[in-house]
Amino acid sequence: MSHTTALVWFRRDLRVHDNEALVEACAADHVVPVYCFDPREYGLRPYGGTDSFDFTKTGPHRLRFRLESVADLRDALREHGSDLLVRVGTSEAVIPELAATVDADFVTMHTWPTPEESQSESAVCDALTTEGIDARRYWGHTLTHIDDLPMDYTELPDTYTTFRKAVEKDASMREPFGVPAIPELPADVPGLGEIPTVSDLDSSLDSSAIEPPVDKAVLSFDGGEFAALDRVASYIWEGDHLREYKETRNGMLGPDYSSKFSPWLNEGCLSPRYVQSEVERYEDERVTNDSTYWLTFELRWRDFFQFQFAKHGARFFHRGGIRNRTDIDWRADDVQFERWAAGRTGIPFVDANMRELNETGYMSNRGRQNAASFLANNLRLDWRRGAAYFETQLVDYDPAVNYGNWAYIAGVGNDSRDRYFNINKQASRYDSDATYITHWLPELDGLPSEYARAPWKMTPEEQAEYGVQLGMDYPEPMINLEASYETLR
Repeated sequence: MSHTTALVWFRRDLRVHDNEALVEACAADHVVPVYCFDPREYGLRPYGGTDSFDFTKTGPHRLRFRLESVADLRDALREHGSDLLVRVGTSEAVIPELAATVDADFVTMHTWPTPEESQSESAVCDALTTEGIDARRYWGHTLTHIDDLPMDYTELPDTYTTFRKAVEKDASMREPFGVPAIPELPADVPGLGEIPTVSDLDSSLDSSAIEPPVDKAVLSFDGGEFAALDRVASYIWEGDHLREYKETRNGMLGPDYSSKFSPWLNEGCLSPRYVQSEVERYEDERVTNDSTYWLTFELRWRDFFQFQFAKHGARFFHRGGIRNRTDIDWRADDVQFERWAAGRTGIPFVDANMRELNETGYMSNRGRQNAASFLANNLRLDWRRGAAYFETQLVDYDPAVNYGNWAYIAGVGNDSRDRYFNINKQASRYDSDATYITHWLPELDGLPSEYARAPWKMTPEEQAEYGVQLGMDYPEPMINLEASYETLR
């Protein structure tokens, strides 16, 4: 009797729940789960846009999270009687070679619309075809399946509100897949392979460089499906925080002002359909209100950018964005950029957010909007360099969401209006007592909240009184914020 063998290529879908690629592979008699660390995703890399600048593609925070997530996936597969093969190498070399070695009849994988992920996937599929092995691709990282949209993705509107209303009216959500019974590995499967270390993947880093300061971070963000499901349970059910999500989601400090599901969603440790099923169960068992709707609203924002990349592709990486704008004079200034990146702009609300990002890999949505707006609108520095810096630092980086949001703020993306944030007003509204600012900028602790938010308002006498001298204890502001807004109005 002949037996069939399937290889399932895990990518950014590091989970056993709601994983169609895994479910479909389990129709075979034997299943070989594989994860490949592609060296092109680590270390210093050139930016892939029309202009070139170098940046570290996967920074220490996301690298730690990914290594933990792969280890957690291996543990989960072992609990189900299987295991995970781990390799280091280019995916188009590793996957077809392994598939041929185990005599796989077919290979399953999830697909993504972003250019680098799509190119890697196509190269793997081409090599599999050459080997005579069937490649099967599945869409599984959005709330709404791409085939269930109310129109072809190439015809989707470029504004979120129009997209959301169409999806809410005419699209349904597929039920999440359960965890399948996973067939055993073939008897002659090659070595499982070791999970590499941080320094194996990026020689400029070591393990001691990747641990966030637990006493200051909003959450530890442990990688893996187990931690993801635990976070959903603790946030929605144990803490009952979903009840007031809409009111608290713009907070700045603490673990529960927002769901903070994004690191697990973006690495694929958590399925958005699973999250939505828990939201609906919460609505059935506890309460339905604006907050429960608003979490779904935010999941649809994430969907929107995935489908926008399917529609527009690499145009999102162009300086002029999908709107092909040529009327903005984007500047290059290394000194100003480095001050922004280091959190030394002299604008406390920006600096506090950038220091949180650098130290922990995380920043609130409110912080991201203000930090991006300062670079792109107040400084008029090339927005793509800021987006690339976020790509390096964020523990929850997703290419579509990150570059889509940056383009949106920079005025070259999914909005016909120019978007900029009045940072002083934002700081007054969202950090009125300056507790967030002084948490990350302890040198301003002890100042009255107005001066902590805008220390340049202090007279020399007040600086002496409070022991904060601008230019020594804290930087002078890079620019006059109010004057810079005049050029944007």
